[in-house]
Amino acid sequence: MSMNRTTGLRINVAQLLKGPTGAVRRLQLYDEIDDLDEDLIILAPLTGMVTLIRTADGILVTAPLRTVVELECSRCLEPFEGELKLEIEEEFEPSIDIHTGARLPVRATEQDATIIDEHHILDLTEVVRQTIFLALPMSPACQLECAGLCPVCGKNLNEGRCQCAADDTDPRLEVLRQLL
Repeated sequence: MSMNRTTGLRINVAQLLKGPTGAVRRLQLYDEIDDLDEDLIILAPLTGMVTLIRTADGILVTAPLRTVVELECSRCLEPFEGELKLEIEEEFEPSIDIHTGARLPVRATEQDATIIDEHHILDLTEVVRQTIFLALPMSPACQLECAGLCPVCGKNLNEGRCQCAADDTDPRLEVLRQLL
């Protein structure tokens, strides 16, 4: 088992492919992923420990990773920083036999994102990109107590009350109020 540091999502795995099943390589990952996707605003490098394990068919990658992205609060629409914890567990398969140089058949179920290229480079870019999108919260909130926007004038209620008449009555209960 060896441990190194990598500053990219493209990892040369030729030596590991030559090794026996069960061989392990660990890498401390630190990568500026600013240009990963135009729909993401990345605020901190991607960091974590990447473990590469030689399997009978290829290389299993496991990695708990962290980064910080800019999110928009679903209540007040203000941008805020959100830390993302990612868990990657993916098996990559070689496209070339490491010993003979012959092309290997790629299973129809395999995605291009999990193929080790002809230069024995394992590229985590697409897997990381997809994992980040899956880790994004569905309704991000800048704070637990975010008051959101006034439904009448649109003022951010975290900055104070607005001048709108406060009618907190649930419209579904209006019939009950008329009875009283």
